[in-house]
Order: sequence, then structure tokens, then C-alpha cells
Amino acid sequence: MSEVNYQQPISTVATLMEKYHLGERDFSRAELGDADLQGVNLKGSDLSYADLSTANLSGANLRGTDLSFADLSQANLQNADLRGAMLMSADLRHANLQGAMLEKADCDRTTHFPTNFDPITAGLQNKD
Repeated sequence: MSEVNYQQPISTVATLMEKYHLGERDFSRAELGDADLQGVNLKGSDLSYADLSTANLSGANLRGTDLSFADLSQANLQNADLRGAMLMSADLRHANLQGAMLEKADCDRTTHFPTNFDPITAGLQNKD
């Protein structure tokens, strides 16, 4: 039987950062759609299924972060470090990926990228 997380989803930046600094890394299903997370360090976190739809994540350290199924549809990821991140089924359709470091990040055929964005050129690994 798998363990189910019944905790309330994270919905404020202050709570997210407090828990991160206390060593917690499971922030799946966080509801931070318009949060200002510019320059934050969330390296190695689980943000799967999170709503980060219009969040400002510019310059954020998201290295090795699980963003599978996350809504990043209009997020600002300019100059963010996403190396080694998991982006399977993530929605990045209108995200700003200018200068984002995406080397060795994982994606699949259900990951949605902005128009004219080439994941292979950006260094992503297709896991299909």
C-alpha cells in the first residue's frame, strides 16, 4: 500500500521557504500560481503537480527538482537553473525560458513547451 500525503498544499511563499529551510522537500501540489520566487533555492524539491502557472521563478535554483505534471504555463523561468529537473508532462506552453539552464533535464512527449522552443537544442533528454 502506498503512502498518501494528506497535508494541505503549500500556498504561500513564506510557508514554502520556511519548510524548505527546515529540510522538507515535498511540496507536491503546491498552489503558488502567481508567487514571486525570484532567485530562490528549491534545489531537489518535489513540486510535481504544483500550480506555478504565472510564478516568477527567474534566477531560481530548481536543479534536480521534480516538476512533473506542474503547471508552469506562463511562468517566468528566465535564467533559472533547471539542470537535471524532471519535466515529464509539465505545461510550459507560454513560459519564459530565456537563458534557462535545462541541460540533462528530463521531458517526455506530453511535456508542453513554448512555440518554436527546441528541447533537444536546449539540452533536454526525452524519456519516451
